[in-house]
Amino acid sequence: MAARILHRLRHALGAEGAREERTHDGVEAEDCPESSELEDDTEGLSTRLSGTLSFSGHEEDEDEEEEEDGGGEELPAGDAAQDGGRCRDGYPGRPPPPRPLSASPRAEWGPAARPGSLLTRQLQELWRRSRSSLVPQRLLFEVTSASVVSERSSKYVLYTIYLIRSGQLDRAPAAISRRYSDFERLNRRLRGRFGCDMAGIAFPRKRLRRNFTAETIAKRSRAFEQFLSHLHSIAEIRRSPEFLEFFFLQDLRAAQRLTCTGMYREALATWANAYRLQDRLGVCGSGRFLLTLAGLVVCHQELDQLGEAHGCCEQALQLLEAQDSHPLLGPFLQAHIHLAWKVGKDKRQSEARLQGLQEAGVPLQQQPSLKECLIKEPLE
Repeated sequence: MAARILHRLRHALGAEGAREERTHDGVEAEDCPESSELEDDTEGLSTRLSGTLSFSGHEEDEDEEEEEDGGGEELPAGDAAQDGGRCRDGYPGRPPPPRPLSASPRAEWGPAARPGSLLTRQLQELWRRSRSSLVPQRLLFEVTSASVVSERSSKYVLYTIYLIRSGQLDRAPAAISRRYSDFERLNRRLRGRFGCDMAGIAFPRKRLRRNFTAETIAKRSRAFEQFLSHLHSIAEIRRSPEFLEFFFLQDLRAAQRLTCTGMYREALATWANAYRLQDRLGVCGSGRFLLTLAGLVVCHQELDQLGEAHGCCEQALQLLEAQDSHPLLGPFLQAHIHLAWKVGKDKRQSEARLQGLQEAGVPLQQQPSLKECLIKEPLE
């Protein structure tokens, strides 16, 4: 019996040694990050965009210069010069709860399991738990469509990019639409502030001609995906206002304008997309995010969606729990008390907090409403 066990042990060690030797010789190579920001994947990306590329001109218009996007001199591809709070799951949709792990892994092994089998199962269980709890979520940037837009004095390509959290099913996508000049402006601003970090990040070069061919659009789409991914991988850059505002500042301005003109349904969709963008980027504790929640409350309330407005108010008050001097605290408390009364929810905590502000000398009668704060807030 002992000889048989010794023979099996020698066989297992011999197989492991052979495997390590093959790995050392280069048979099994470790996965490495991309070394080229502009890896050529034209064929694959063209296939992915084949149903979404739209062209408004004829073939002879391909050599026409773009007003902002195609003109200028040639630039080299590598021209050298989540942090934050996480959102609650309450808006606009809750992700499915994590699948619980079995309370006792031994329960499924059975009394007749061999010691080697027990060790293997324990290692597998430990690997599964560590994979689900320790590996950080990765944010992916994917160009899902590209359209050629012709206006009176210009012609350009509009790229639609989805922000996707890997390993999760996003019920409602977070999307932006940007043109080449928007990416170029972001690249220029970041190189001016983060010259050393940006030195190794490539940016797609300008072209004098053939800016509207499917091949050029596909290559630029791939390059923009890699450009944003590389920017997001650097902590200082992904936390910077230049990088963050590239994604959601346009939506905030558009939503504010639509709210001011009374187009609440259209404004609600824009506020909701700005919410999702900030959620994906992990900046749910900023002043911009509180302004977004204020916009959602106002639009839900105007559309008689009182339950949704009440939920957004509660989320804002949780973020303002330790900020008694914030200018939006009073308006959010007043809105929450009114909405709680309307939907039959408890409002005593908000009333007590509002009373505390009044006793502290805050002039509540002179404070603007959420809608007035929304209209007056400058979004530069």
